[in-house]
Amino acid sequence: MKALYGQQNSPGEEMTFVLQERENLPACRDHDVKVQVRACALSWVDTKLLSEIKLKKELVPVGREISGVVLEVGSKVTFFQPDDEVVGILPLDSEESGVCEIILVHEHYLVHKPEKVCWAEAAGTVRDGLRAYTALHYLAQVSPGTSVLVLDGASPFGTIAIQLAQHRGAKVISTAHSLEDKQYLERLRPAGGVRQPLSSWIPILEDIMEKLSNRIFRPQLDEPIPLYEAKVSMEIVQKNQARKRQVIQF
Repeated sequence: MKALYGQQNSPGEEMTFVLQERENLPACRDHDVKVQVRACALSWVDTKLLSEIKLKKELVPVGREISGVVLEVGSKVTFFQPDDEVVGILPLDSEESGVCEIILVHEHYLVHKPEKVCWAEAAGTVRDGLRAYTALHYLAQVSPGTSVLVLDGASPFGTIAIQLAQHRGAKVISTAHSLEDKQYLERLRPAGGVRQPLSSWIPILEDIMEKLSNRIFRPQLDEPIPLYEAKVSMEIVQKNQARKRQVIQF
């Protein structure tokens, strides 16, 4: 199996990306879930952060937001069983590249994927959804009647932040980079009723999937990308040149 990794030969140097063969997976540990990846979203790699938290390595696994099918579970896994459809985010210290056909994930980083949500949308929304919840609820504590300014609202994250803020009853003001972005933003409309904020990590991921299923979240995704184009697509993402979320689909 091939997997995608990033490498940076010296500090300040632009990161390059390689698809290379990986070793066979070890057996599932007690809480591991073996997942056949169906889609993986690409996000910018913060090399400075990895260095600061001592996670810098020669080859950095790329692709943390995944969706797929459970193949096997560890002896103490309680939430999942083979053939379940799942979505999740790999932790920063994960040794796994999400851009790989089969990976091992701890069960606590996964939730069930609703049947109505496609693979690409699930993987392409989970990270931006989590960021939006963190910003709007835990940091800003947005509530009905408040005002929210979203910079670059037509970006993948901006789109989800706007939709979540509208769903919570807030008035949203946004900036746009172009006339096309402005027209896109004007088409965004709030949907559904106001709900109370959630209090823990896994329920947030479940709520993100529910909002996708109910079309409250309508993500900004590019056309799904095949694995053989993953390296080029990741280079575009790392240079901040992608205007829509890039998702590798297997």
